[in-house]
Amino acid sequence: MVQDTIAAISTGMTNAGIGIVRMSGDKSFDIINKIYRSKGNKKNLDSVESHTIHYGYIVDENEIIDEVLVMIMKGPNTFTAENVIEINCHGGVLVMKKILELLIKNGARCAEAGEFTKRAFLNGRLDLSQAEAVIDIINSKNEYALKSSISQLKGAVLNKIKDIRSKIIYEVAFIESALDDPEHINIDGYKNQLLLVLNGVEEEFDELISSFENGKIIKEGIKVVIVGKPNAGKSSILNLLVREDKAIVTNVAGTTRDILEEQINLGGIGLNIVDTAGIRDTDDVVEQIGVRKAKEYAADSDLIIYVVDSSICLDENDEKIIDIIKNKKVIVLLNKSDLDTIITEDILKNKLKCRVIPISAKENKGIDELEKGIKEMFYHGNISFNDQVYITNVRHKTALNEALESLKMVKNSIINDMPEDFLTIDLVDAYERLGKITGESMGEDLVNEIFSKFCTGK
Repeated sequence: MVQDTIAAISTGMTNAGIGIVRMSGDKSFDIINKIYRSKGNKKNLDSVESHTIHYGYIVDENEIIDEVLVMIMKGPNTFTAENVIEINCHGGVLVMKKILELLIKNGARCAEAGEFTKRAFLNGRLDLSQAEAVIDIINSKNEYALKSSISQLKGAVLNKIKDIRSKIIYEVAFIESALDDPEHINIDGYKNQLLLVLNGVEEEFDELISSFENGKIIKEGIKVVIVGKPNAGKSSILNLLVREDKAIVTNVAGTTRDILEEQINLGGIGLNIVDTAGIRDTDDVVEQIGVRKAKEYAADSDLIIYVVDSSICLDENDEKIIDIIKNKKVIVLLNKSDLDTIITEDILKNKLKCRVIPISAKENKGIDELEKGIKEMFYHGNISFNDQVYITNVRHKTALNEALESLKMVKNSIINDMPEDFLTIDLVDAYERLGKITGESMGEDLVNEIFSKFCTGK
């Protein structure tokens, strides 16, 4: 059990209406009693009911620092499972700093990055997958990412991993019991039964690992690169998606020369959009750099939106673009559909075998169809966070792959008729590797590295 008491500012370091200074540890009540003065009730705060709020002042000797509301939460029914005090003060940077300095002066120390959540983990309040979900909630940039993180915080990943681990450890215990007491436990034909169990567990592994593609997109968003010839309407499409004039739009071909990047939420989907220079042959040195960058970004994208001016014929520049993107996930936006069209959907479908959406940036038409097309392309079926568990963390996926390899080694040992005690080696290894996800089989250094990515007040 961690003994010292930590404190930190838990709200943003900027002037705001409200600021929160949080403290956790055994000395929390001793410290708050030294600096808190009630306006009416003279009782010390350690004698009040847990999970109550009290109005008064924070004072340094006889000087009032701020008028505050103090929330009292007694362990173990708190986030850290320790005594926790939250001081709700006015949200000025100076006043928050003064209150924090006063807590430290009276016996607390400044919390390290993520130390409140780390204590929740160390004190058994959260497992490691739930702790990681906390920072994912804070960093969520779209509706799906938030729902997925909340699902993991509620124990979606933890419960799934615990269930799989229990199946594995049951088989280990059965083998060891049979080897210790062969007179009473018959293991004839057991290897065939174990194979059936392993096949079922392997299916669960495959389902979890295959969810990572959706999970990664849910968490990080889709990297979208907009390409096309100069003056096809790429920048107009970007402005339409962002709902703001981020890109300069003119009738002069080649206006966009550098890379513009924006993050948007399109119907709950996170899109990391990159607008690129128009791709064409040019003698302009600066434009050539922009074209080269456009090709590099296109090669590294999750999705390419190819904008085509439907009012003019395809030319050799279009053919070069089609050659660059033909093996990627592509949606073609047939822009300027409000004008007389020369290029049809069938022409582009024949060339790229992809979805073609007529759109008019000028008249704000086609965005709903684009949203539908992206969902169908990336999300396999409906996104649900009630029953489906999504793996969104690379560390979790790596541990699952390692555990799966250990189970495959068990199956190979069964096929090669290895002794039963030999099977337990890889079964235990799979069990331990799954424990990395929940934090039950983790080194201190890795735990510290994970929590170092958190903000200080969390």
